[in-house]
Amino acid sequence: MPPVQPMLAKSVSGIPDPAKHGGLSFEPKWDGFRCILFKDGDEVELASRNTKPLTRYFPEVVAAARERLPDRCVLDGEVFVALRNDQGHQRLEFEVLQERIHPAASRIDMLSEKTPASFVAFDLLALGDESYAERPFAERRAALEQALAGLTGPCYLTRTTTDPGLAEEWFHQFEGAGLDGVVAKPLGSAYQQNARSMLKIKHERTADVVVAGYREHKTSTPEKPLLGSLLLGLYADGELQHVGVSASFTAARRAELIEELQPLVVDIADHPWGRWNEFLTANPDRAPGTQSRWSQGKDLSFTPLRPERVLEVAYDHMEGRRFRHTAQFRRWRPDRDPESCGYDQLEEPVNYDLARILSVD
Repeated sequence: MPPVQPMLAKSVSGIPDPAKHGGLSFEPKWDGFRCILFKDGDEVELASRNTKPLTRYFPEVVAAARERLPDRCVLDGEVFVALRNDQGHQRLEFEVLQERIHPAASRIDMLSEKTPASFVAFDLLALGDESYAERPFAERRAALEQALAGLTGPCYLTRTTTDPGLAEEWFHQFEGAGLDGVVAKPLGSAYQQNARSMLKIKHERTADVVVAGYREHKTSTPEKPLLGSLLLGLYADGELQHVGVSASFTAARRAELIEELQPLVVDIADHPWGRWNEFLTANPDRAPGTQSRWSQGKDLSFTPLRPERVLEVAYDHMEGRRFRHTAQFRRWRPDRDPESCGYDQLEEPVNYDLARILSVD
């Protein structure tokens, strides 16, 4: 019965050696909403990673679960949205998935038809009257394969392998379909709620970006100002575009950075992003300092800086024209000219069709 907290993963730098972990099962790392699915007859509940209900936002997933999944089960998996790109290949679209969390029932119904979501299962917690949580993953996976045999969508069973060489291929190939890396699960491990007992291998790249502003930390005061995050930019067609943020500094470093950047503070009217100052709501450029429904009530004001300093950041992958997650500060690059920092330096993954990942062998 809900609530159930999902099992978590800790990051490792490369494909781990199965022999050092008593055997491992590898699977693609999906880029969607983590979801624990509960089904008892026609009753279906979807719960998020933090146990909040997702059921009302994905009526098409609930309908598919009623039709396709075993009569009574608890599954750990991911809700995702995939769309076809210009090459006709399906690709995960996290931003489109985010749009599905909306307060209006009419919009939920419309989007469930326009951008329907799917569910991919990757672990089994219960089946019928039996709890599988205490059983080793090898047993859970075997039972899951038997219970979900023949699924063709929109509910899927993720593929797995015990071959680290194949997992390495997946790590590089599947990113082209929008996947986030590879997960490794110890074959002998029980399902441990809210414990980082899995391993995740994510993509990391570096880029040289322009510092265009900063936001103050929530604990910042006039007497002790602290930097919260750096606003980052890249040039495209001669214009500085907002590409994301870098954060996660120590308190001492927050104080140092905000003092270090003061000579670069400029009036917004003299800043490349000054034209965005008029916006009070979210806009197509995803301009810094503007609201979206994900940030209602948050102070998104920022201090503009002359775009003269370049830093190197680490990032995992892009979501459209922006970093998908918060970029990690690596080092200052005083040798780089800001205008030379463009999108052309970013590594693009090879295009790959999600349908090939979801196909039944």
